Amino acid sequence: MALVEPVPGEPAAVADLDAAATEGGRRAGTERALVVADYHAGIEQSLRREGLEVRSRAARRREHLLGLVDETGADRVVFLGDLGHAIGTPEGAEHDELDALFGALDVPATLVVGNHDGGLADAYDLAATPPEGARFGDVGFAHGHTWPSPEVLAAETVCVGHEHPSVRLEDDVGGSRVERAWLRGPLVAAPFEAHHGRDLPIRGELAVFPAFNDLSGGTWVNVEGQGFLAPFLPEACPDADAYLLDGTRLGRYCDV
Repeated sequence: MALVEPVPGEPAAVADLDAAATEGGRRAGTERALVVADYHAGIEQSLRREGLEVRSRAARRREHLLGLVDETGADRVVFLGDLGHAIGTPEGAEHDELDALFGALDVPATLVVGNHDGGLADAYDLAATPPEGARFGDVGFAHGHTWPSPEVLAAETVCVGHEHPSVRLEDDVGGSRVERAWLRGPLVAAPFEAHHGRDLPIRGELAVFPAFNDLSGGTWVNVEGQGFLAPFLPEACPDADAYLLDGTRLGRYCDV
């Protein structure tokens, strides 16, 4: 079994982690972590400021996450960046949503700091990584808004979010729909070596997570002209395959 496995039908994965590093102390054994990217708590508050009338889905998001914790038997939740939506210390609806989430969550959480997470770890006393990510055993985590550290890149599987990958699918009569997707493929060392200015022992694969929040939009990875958000994509993983949430392999993302 791979170290990181998507939960069938869900924008989430389970990962086997070296527990020694997850709280900064030394503990033996491994943990089973539920990993979700781009939760974007409080996004409706921002959308309403933009003129979109959207009712809060905070309770639905919370119950969805808590259900996945129970379903997977997770020992920990890893938020793969952008747990919050506003850039800065959470306030208003975002603060209330996160308060309710952490009041109900009965396993510890780790925040992989993303570009929307300023002040959030301190506000909720969360274990947090640096912006360039961290490695737990043979799994590396970085949000993806900046270049992952060499330590993260040396992992067997490197997990990132930030991109919110989606695919636009067309039918035979010209209709289309957009679905969230995973991207997964072998890492190419050259872009990272050029950035870090040295040779790196890169040997693994990249897993780009779909956004957990279905209101957060995304990059249509199979549509020409849709640029990637991460500074290392697509050059660092040009042969990534796209997968739907149900596990359907669509083939190389740009050929879908």
